Amino acid sequence: MLPSENRLRRREDFTAAVRGGRRSGRRTLVVHLNDTNPHVAGESIPVPRAGFVVSKAVGNSVVRHRTQRRLRHLLRTRLPRLPAGSLVVVRALPGAGDASSERLARDLDAALTRLLGEVRP
Repeated sequence: MLPSENRLRRREDFTAAVRGGRRSGRRTLVVHLNDTNPHVAGESIPVPRAGFVVSKAVGNSVVRHRTQRRLRHLLRTRLPRLPAGSLVVVRALPGAGDASSERLARDLDAALTRLLGEVRP
């Protein structure tokens, strides 16, 4: 489970992440990242926030919820890699429901590495 302060809840936040940022697509998912930091001097540093989009194309409600739980668990361990105040939306593609957790982890890591401009070891 993601901590409460790390969750995207409002439609405006999802829209800002999807339309105002960059994206990286893989076989099972697409990651949208908006890392423009609206941090003002003197305020506390905002934490990165994440949201998930899992449509009916992924599967029935059981498959969709299981996929979202798996993605949420994977992203929770990767939150420290994200810039402060960034917005992340992970959109599951139809193949995500049948994919293994290892496949989802590889795709998520590859997308985040590309978006953050990190060098692969």
